[in-house]
Amino acid sequence: MKYDYLIVGAGFAGTVCAQQLAEAGKTVLLIDKRPHIGGNAYDKRDEHGVLIHPYGPHIFHTNAKRVFEYLSRFTNWRFYEHRVLAQVGEQQVPIPINLTTLNKLYGLELDEVSAIAFLEKAREPRDPIKTSEDVVLNSVGRDLCDKFFAGYTRKQWGLELSELSAGVAARIPTRTNDDDRYFTDSLQFMPAEGYTRLFERMLDHPNIEIRLDVDYEDIKLAETYGHTIYTGPVDAYYDYRFGKLPYRSLRFEHLHLPNTAQYQNVGTVNYPNVHDYTRITEFAHLTGEKHNGTSIVREYPTADGDPYYPIPRPDNEALFKRYDELAQAESSTTFVGRLAQYRYYNMDQVIAAALNAAHHIYLQGA
Repeated sequence: MKYDYLIVGAGFAGTVCAQQLAEAGKTVLLIDKRPHIGGNAYDKRDEHGVLIHPYGPHIFHTNAKRVFEYLSRFTNWRFYEHRVLAQVGEQQVPIPINLTTLNKLYGLELDEVSAIAFLEKAREPRDPIKTSEDVVLNSVGRDLCDKFFAGYTRKQWGLELSELSAGVAARIPTRTNDDDRYFTDSLQFMPAEGYTRLFERMLDHPNIEIRLDVDYEDIKLAETYGHTIYTGPVDAYYDYRFGKLPYRSLRFEHLHLPNTAQYQNVGTVNYPNVHDYTRITEFAHLTGEKHNGTSIVREYPTADGDPYYPIPRPDNEALFKRYDELAQAESSTTFVGRLAQYRYYNMDQVIAAALNAAHHIYLQGA
């Protein structure tokens, strides 16, 4: 059989493209090297019946009404606002830093106005701002930097704050009110039946054939197809011609606590300066389900393993641009997604990029 499209990768980027093109009447062969659809957003029930995220927590949040309405075709939603605490000394305090964080840490009774003055006195002005260290010191100063950011960054990225591009730290705001939500997007929900069920509905179309546990190198020689949509690592596509793009990986330690109704007070607790892991997530907060016992995951950043986070440094961006020049010159392959575009995308950004890519591909008749 000749397929109109071969799509490599069954995560959000590949799945959205497959759904859109199939709906437009095109035939699609969707493949993935893993034994499941959903990419890193895949979820499943563990042996105790608890719905977990094997690849770490995925929290849906967006300001893009178009993305939310698109996904709403395939899922109902559970309202959920993610909250995160950080273990600092003997206390757990909100992160991003807010008014409550400052008052608990320093034994103060600041209001919003005096919190602004407190941070203004604490900050170390930096100009120009080039690195994540510049961002943090310019915003909150040295003490809060050491308490929340320096150690966490060292574990998460294997680098110092001063070695990371400014955009990494800029993702985490500082607040002077008592808003303790991790995200402030207007739309914050979780798929009511989980992500995997969402993916199954998106891919439930007679024009889509799915093959799992297969390698792109094998399929591209064995099947006949028109255009390729590639969502894997762009450097792998070109057989690492210019060298490997650097990534941070993660190791996950999943635990079930049979005699514990609730392990922690919020969905995620960060550990900036203690333990080898960066954070613990308790899934019951995310799903709203109640079980006899609870399931958690600890995350250990590593240098080796599956690619999770592109490392944002100028030299890495320069290396990616060399690959991107090759990708832009391709007429028979479209590159879309976090790995293909070497970008730290949120889920809604991946979905928006895939919707745009599918639209352009269809219009161009590729």
